[in-house]
Amino acid sequence: MLFKKAVSTLLLSAACASLAQADVKVGVITSSTGPIALVGLPQKNSVPLLPTQAGDQQVKYIALDDGSDPTATVKALKKLISEENVDAIIGPSGSPNAMGVIQFAAEAGVPLLAPVGTAAVVLPMNEQKKWVFKTTQNDDLIAKALVDNMVAKGVKTLGFIGTADPYGENWSKVMGAMAAEHGIKVVANERFQRQDTSVTGQSLKVLSARPDAVLVAAPGSSAVMPQTTLFDQGYRGQMYQTHGAALPDFLKLGGKKVEGTILAASLMLVLDEVPDSHPSKKVAADYIAAYEKLNGSKPATFGANTFDAGLLLQHAIPTAAAKAAPGTPEFRAALRDALEQSHELAATQGVYNMTPRTTAASTNAAAS
Repeated sequence: MLFKKAVSTLLLSAACASLAQADVKVGVITSSTGPIALVGLPQKNSVPLLPTQAGDQQVKYIALDDGSDPTATVKALKKLISEENVDAIIGPSGSPNAMGVIQFAAEAGVPLLAPVGTAAVVLPMNEQKKWVFKTTQNDDLIAKALVDNMVAKGVKTLGFIGTADPYGENWSKVMGAMAAEHGIKVVANERFQRQDTSVTGQSLKVLSARPDAVLVAAPGSSAVMPQTTLFDQGYRGQMYQTHGAALPDFLKLGGKKVEGTILAASLMLVLDEVPDSHPSKKVAADYIAAYEKLNGSKPATFGANTFDAGLLLQHAIPTAAAKAAPGTPEFRAALRDALEQSHELAATQGVYNMTPRTTAASTNAAAS
């Protein structure tokens, strides 16, 4: 009996050691090429900076490029799930791409950490979206900062031009409701495709409404053309942009035509003005320094959204690993639960507080 007990103890110890040593595999899908490459490239460039250790677990990342194509996103996600047996997925880069894969991630029981703008990936919450964790500020948080600025500036009428996809549509919905609450009337509401080479018709309609201000709701390089077109047509009212334009290339591409733009985004854009006591300042500063050392340029906030996904996983993995072995459905379910319980986690974009209602970040935003 003593011999059998010793053998059992050895087997149990070996099993526990195997569980502790198993790698956690994380898929990463970015649009580092194609129309939204300005969003996806800093995300791809951030992958080497993601945490490779979470408690006793080694974390391995498998990165794929979807070329900005939603159909390719679905193929990439299915490949990561069926062939690589990943425990979680970070990505994709675009809001339409993310909306198109929620069903498949949920059916497979794989947590999806989505670094996208639209709140539609988590709202309204349902059984599928509970597998999604959004690392970008929700639209209403950014919109509040913009509307507060509009009110302070005495804006009474607003023109809106956004992408004809979940990003633009949700922004139209959120801004329309919030503007009305503050006595601001939306007098023009136009859409365009991200890949369009001209928005002359849409901008002329906005211009003819003679709004006090115009908000462009588009991510990456697609945010530039509506504003430069309006400038060329003679519009000189106040221009606003969403956090989709929070990247250095927006200024490079737009030049003088986008000077004076007001946008709201995370603290990364004004880090020097953030007090040292802010819990995210050092995290953001360290990320920026590491990214610049690796890539020779400063990161856009889009890359930080991917980096924060890695921090969320690093925080949640040990809790999940205490319940099941990586690579199993039980581990992925436990990881989902642990992510949902993330509380007061300081990262580059602010402090994350996930809830069962939204599974999205609770962070601060300010207009600048």
